[in-house]
Amino acid sequence: MEVVVHLEVVVHLEAIQEASVDEMAWPSNFNGKYDIFGMRNSVAPGFHSDKPNQVCKVLRSLYGLKQASRQWNAKLTAALLRIGFVQAKSDPSLFIKSNSDYFVGILVYVDDIIITSDSLSPIDDLKKFLDSTFRIKDLGDLGYFLGIEVARSSAGLNLCQRKYTLDILEECGFLDCKPVTSPIVPGQKLMHNDGPLLADAGVYRRLVGRLLYLTATRPDITYSVQQLSQFIDYPTKTHLAATHCVLRYLKPAPGKGIFYSTNSDIHLKAFTDSDWATCAETRRSITGFCLFLGDSLISWKSKKQHTISRSSSEAEYRSLAGVVCEIQWLWYLLTDMGIPPSKPAVFFCDNKSAIAIGENSVFHERSKHIEIDCHVVREKVQQGLIKLLYITSSNQIADGFTKALPSPQFIQFTSKHGLQDFYYVHQCNIFLLSLND
Repeated sequence: MEVVVHLEVVVHLEAIQEASVDEMAWPSNFNGKYDIFGMRNSVAPGFHSDKPNQVCKVLRSLYGLKQASRQWNAKLTAALLRIGFVQAKSDPSLFIKSNSDYFVGILVYVDDIIITSDSLSPIDDLKKFLDSTFRIKDLGDLGYFLGIEVARSSAGLNLCQRKYTLDILEECGFLDCKPVTSPIVPGQKLMHNDGPLLADAGVYRRLVGRLLYLTATRPDITYSVQQLSQFIDYPTKTHLAATHCVLRYLKPAPGKGIFYSTNSDIHLKAFTDSDWATCAETRRSITGFCLFLGDSLISWKSKKQHTISRSSSEAEYRSLAGVVCEIQWLWYLLTDMGIPPSKPAVFFCDNKSAIAIGENSVFHERSKHIEIDCHVVREKVQQGLIKLLYITSSNQIADGFTKALPSPQFIQFTSKHGLQDFYYVHQCNIFLLSLND
């Protein structure tokens, strides 16, 4: 899902700078002189020649071969490096070229390409080069990428997966279902032995897999899908009913997604939380976090911790360590794009003991049993990368990534993530314009 985080960071930055974002795609048939490579095989039976030890050089289209994407990526990388682009150290799928006059960024995912720049002329020049070299199709302004719809307005950019959501609802027969206000029943604890096993486990696995990708633009269902994904080995009818609850939650607003405003700054903020020993079967804790660039949400996760924590402070500290690594990577990504944050990332946590452990090395007796890699928190605090701040549990934005909240609290939780139904807003604007006319 890193490429989705890249897309969200790129889209947010271009929304702030009001830059152009275009999309290109590699032709589906992979034809042409740049699409073939040689495979040397022994000569066919029945072929006779006066020269001994001869082999056949077979020219074959890349399309359909297992190494097609690797060969295509190698050719594209070599071509971009040849004209002055630099491959980002934070991720090899990002290519950057900048000088005092302009900035150009390219995000590559297999055969789909996003080009962004603060000037139109570099984009046009790059398109001409790619078309003459590879005959790549120009799809114009970015509108649809990896199943994610991108809509632009004067206020900012909106990412959603409306068509993808409607396809899921139609396939499962939930287009006319009765909606609910929460994707999971508050207080529900799912376990492996809940109810009889499904006759066809594939139905459950496919549905959960599709919901996992939907979390790329729907952070409000992240915790629910994380819980459901634990039972793909032996799903039961109870687990399937819980999955249907998520579908009933999605039905009222399939076009809801993340909104990136043009009025934002380049400052990282993180909210992290954990639910201590919440798993009834393993007693492991749940880590949840969300990262903001300015006022826009760019990264989030809900995940079960790898080991059992002896206290809630230890669980929170482990959660801090995981988020610090994500912040460090985002810091590298922004630096590669030429806009490093000017001040430390603000880190909000609702556990004062975890903050004390992260800031003060005197608490050795309390933390000596915790793995050494978790103490990366203390190192990054000393380096000035992050600043730990206390926040009350009632104001903790990451609370909904660790537990099932009652409907009033869940509505408050989703309202802080910048989610917006672009299609609903668009229809309201059309209605208001018709009234003014």
